Amino acid sequence: MIGKNGRKWLLALLVILCALIGEALAEENTHVVILGTSDMHGNIWGWSYQDGKETDNDGMARLYTYIQEVRKENPLTFLVDAGDEIQGTILTDDIASREPDQPHPVIAAMNRMGYDSMTLGNHEFDWGVTDLLFFLRTAEFPILSENIRDAEGNCLTGLGWTILERGGVRIAVIGVTTPGIPRLDGDKEGVDALTFEAASDAVKRAVREIGDRADILMVSAHMGLEAEYDEDGGSDSARKILEENPEIDVLQVGHLHITAAQKEGRVPVGGVRNAGREIARFDLTLDGDKQIIDSEVSIIDMANYEPSEEIRGIPEVRLAHERATEFAEADSEKEDAGDRGALLGSTTARFQPDNEIRGIPEYKVRDTALVELILKIEMENAQADVAATALFRDDSDLKEGDIYSSDLLDIYPYENTLCRMTVTGEELRRYMEWSAGHYNQWTPGDINISFDPDFPGYQYDLFAGVDYEINLSKPKGERIENVMFRGKPLQDDDVLTLAVTSYRYSSVIKAENLAAGKREWESSCSIRDMIADYFSQESPVKPETDNHWRITGIDLSTEDARREELIGYINDGLLDPPNGKSYNLADYESIVQLAEENRKSR
Repeated sequence: MIGKNGRKWLLALLVILCALIGEALAEENTHVVILGTSDMHGNIWGWSYQDGKETDNDGMARLYTYIQEVRKENPLTFLVDAGDEIQGTILTDDIASREPDQPHPVIAAMNRMGYDSMTLGNHEFDWGVTDLLFFLRTAEFPILSENIRDAEGNCLTGLGWTILERGGVRIAVIGVTTPGIPRLDGDKEGVDALTFEAASDAVKRAVREIGDRADILMVSAHMGLEAEYDEDGGSDSARKILEENPEIDVLQVGHLHITAAQKEGRVPVGGVRNAGREIARFDLTLDGDKQIIDSEVSIIDMANYEPSEEIRGIPEVRLAHERATEFAEADSEKEDAGDRGALLGSTTARFQPDNEIRGIPEYKVRDTALVELILKIEMENAQADVAATALFRDDSDLKEGDIYSSDLLDIYPYENTLCRMTVTGEELRRYMEWSAGHYNQWTPGDINISFDPDFPGYQYDLFAGVDYEINLSKPKGERIENVMFRGKPLQDDDVLTLAVTSYRYSSVIKAENLAAGKREWESSCSIRDMIADYFSQESPVKPETDNHWRITGIDLSTEDARREELIGYINDGLLDPPNGKSYNLADYESIVQLAEENRKSR
């Protein structure tokens, strides 16, 4: 018999043994980090060339700062990219793309950042296949696309998948690209000679070829989780890849510029917004047999990271940035306005009003001529009853006078096409409610309207073809009121045609299940081209508004002198712009005190 003290000693011994066994097992485990970027669209520096300002939350230089931190913490860190990198800014589109015989600054930056692989995106094809291959020729990492084949049946870039090895861990990365490229860039040089295979079929073949040569199977897909074009067959659906390839351990998605961080069964799925604003982080734990025993995915925002001067100092990057800045600064007063592109037409006046409050864009407060113009052009080209559009930058504008093609980059920087679909009144209202979620709910005493920081402004759509009100005294989902269509209240069973961008159709309407209908028409040119054509045909263009929408349910205390005082502090830079949260008169004294303290510290 073991006595009482003996049992205590035995119990203590068991506890110690368990702890030692746990430590031993933990030592056998391996922690792997995979960092995923995509859709950086040429934003190396972290700079808005349209208005000549530093950005504060994006760019490849910021991403590198975070990447280096993670590498110091864990040498078993891999860096992969899911495409759309060599297009998207003045630096790439108006500088680098004109010199395909020179090293591309984005590739130079990716080389320095130490990428392990990159998947082709659709915008890599914007200048044709010959230039694509030339732009990518200096890459010191494999360029992947298993489902794009040349006329001989070979992978366009030579590789569809690759095996990365570090610290005894082998990761097979399979790259697949949206097979919708013939619809997006079918007129570009060399595209018609290529074959675009269903993504899931290509992954299935690659999995067979890889066999048991890797510890981790990852798909880096330049496509969204849900189908964009092939809604029935799913040839461009990353979800179908998972459904038909249960061997996959990690899935990176891209193309749609939306944040994704979720588990699909045991598989972590990650995707990021565009322009280098976020990075996807996959954390995997492997046991002694290199089996995955735990996995998670998280999205890291770049707002808290400083740009890396190492990346900005790369000669190809610095030179391209300087030239892009000079290009953007060109104006009509210069003798040579050719760098501004083609003269399209003119305006009779400026299109956007001044903001009453610094940081609060007027187009989100009231109807403005710039949004009206884009909506009008969309409705006319799509021959639709209703149209929706967003401004990609809060300070976009069209000035008075001559308008050049480069000016349109300011109001419409992307190559989105236009779609038309049929919706019911109920579905349209659901879409409008989703968009109105961009606003914060108004609280009595608030002196300004503010916006949900987790709902990006580029996703906030305004609508034409209907009159409507947004009641900000109500919570999200209950704000859209008094919707009128052709002079009558909109009914749930009304049937309308809706014009939206191809991006919004797939990334929101379908991804959020807002409407059941499918696209019945899509433009062969971009919306930016439509705007250019309008100016060429209709100039001089006059800014016009019809005030068909308004915000209700608020009282901003416009007659209260305290409000005017606080706005003065904001506009003088003594208070931060209240974009993400309103200033409230209930806090008037503490807000004034803060402003005065900031004045003294200047």
